[in-house]
Amino acid sequence: MLYIALLHYPVKNKAGEIVTTSVVNMDFHDIARAAKTYGVQAFFIVNPLEAQKKLASEILRHWQEGYGSLFNQKRKDALTLVRLQDKLCDVVEEIINETGKKPKTVATGASLAGRNLKHSELKKKLKNDKLPYLLIFGTDSGLAPEIIEEADFILEPIEGVEGYNHLAVRSAAAVILDRITRD
Repeated sequence: MLYIALLHYPVKNKAGEIVTTSVVNMDFHDIARAAKTYGVQAFFIVNPLEAQKKLASEILRHWQEGYGSLFNQKRKDALTLVRLQDKLCDVVEEIINETGKKPKTVATGASLAGRNLKHSELKKKLKNDKLPYLLIFGTDSGLAPEIIEEADFILEPIEGVEGYNHLAVRSAAAVILDRITRD
């Protein structure tokens, strides 16, 4: 069982400060479509700001109930996976309530080093374990240190060509989902 979360807080900005970022319509669409394609159970968008949650709800309502739901059925289907939460601990609690099990958390990032879990190892765990896994993506310049420290695993970064590694989070999510779910 695979779940994903896109954190808007706590994340780092370019200066290394802990910030809250704004929700991005394109992230909803692209990550939800990748999640649907690769069999993810749910896609959580995590942002504690009331104004951002309201905006996120309006975007989702447009595509799930409004004109967008009539305009593009496939997008509507993908966006049914999206759930909003204030904090990562709320996501974990929701998964526990849904599955009866605490998810193994997997932090992602372009420059994370340390106890890296290879994509192939996570793929095996997803096939063999009877546990839910929560793949955590960060916005701006990546996840806050406390999120990484508390994670059960840190996924190896995506290796680019000639040392270049600066993907948009929605691109990284699609690449990682492909690597960890396909045979």
